[in-house]
Amino acid sequence: MKAVIFDKELKYTQDYKKPVPQAGEALVKVTTAGICNTDYEITKGYMGYAGVLGHEGVGIVEEVNGKDQSLLGKRVVPEISYGCKKPDCIRCAQKMYRHCPARHTLGIVQKDGCFAEYFTMPVEVLFEVPDNVTDEQAVFTEPLAAALEINEQLHIKPYQKTLVLGDGKLGLITALALNAQNINVTLAGKHQNKLDIAKKQGVDTTLLGELEIRKEWDVVVEATGSISGFETAIALTVPRGVLVLKSTVAGEKPMNLAPVVIDEITVLGSRCGQFPAALRMLKSQKIDFSPLISGIYDAKDAVKAFEKNKEKDTLKILLKF
Repeated sequence: MKAVIFDKELKYTQDYKKPVPQAGEALVKVTTAGICNTDYEITKGYMGYAGVLGHEGVGIVEEVNGKDQSLLGKRVVPEISYGCKKPDCIRCAQKMYRHCPARHTLGIVQKDGCFAEYFTMPVEVLFEVPDNVTDEQAVFTEPLAAALEINEQLHIKPYQKTLVLGDGKLGLITALALNAQNINVTLAGKHQNKLDIAKKQGVDTTLLGELEIRKEWDVVVEATGSISGFETAIALTVPRGVLVLKSTVAGEKPMNLAPVVIDEITVLGSRCGQFPAALRMLKSQKIDFSPLISGIYDAKDAVKAFEKNKEKDTLKILLKF
């Protein structure tokens, strides 16, 4: 089958072995998939992964190895992780598979991803896509679910002011998701063209250079992925406010965390989210992700697609299978 794989180098192949669904798994024929920055980081050695890349995908269930055949023929999206499902695993019992210590993660850890004609995943982490949601919109289910997880972890009160720092894919999607839930949110970034995407859908925006650095935001979502962004976020958060870390911040620069203690700021890590809420929002069509799509490539041109993904103004690149 066709597949985009990474094994010391990124390449496209037409003779990768088609997966066979194990007990409780479904075989999904991929139609559309999205390139995530995590996929790019893997090509630089992140997680030490080798195999089929990709965890943002949509496809049709062609086969189910199990009694529950309800998803057969349905269009689905996969949550990215599944757990060990052992009786004594508390995380699996809570359906928090992404925190199972023995988890498999699609295209990232111990599981071939969805940049291929076919992939397999357990039925319990596959979710049907509503009929009124296109493949191109459905590809955003995973990052939208991640954005919505903030509300799963934190109750943002109607009178509180929320700021999202960073106008990349993550920041844009987070701001759009919060705005769609009637939260008082402002998006701050360095690129007017990206800010305009959110502004056209009703989000208040501001250029970072025009933002007054003072403690006036009850909730600050850090989505820049930089140490300087983290420091700026601290400087903007009110005493006893909440700083949500939505992106991973890696680097060797020393950070002064004294303000976190002095102002009693709560720092909240936030990663993946649950798909049902994201699919309900997609069905409501409160958000249009079309302006975030910077290009659509045939799978055979995946290497070119990854090069395009690295460009500064690129937001989301899709692959068609």
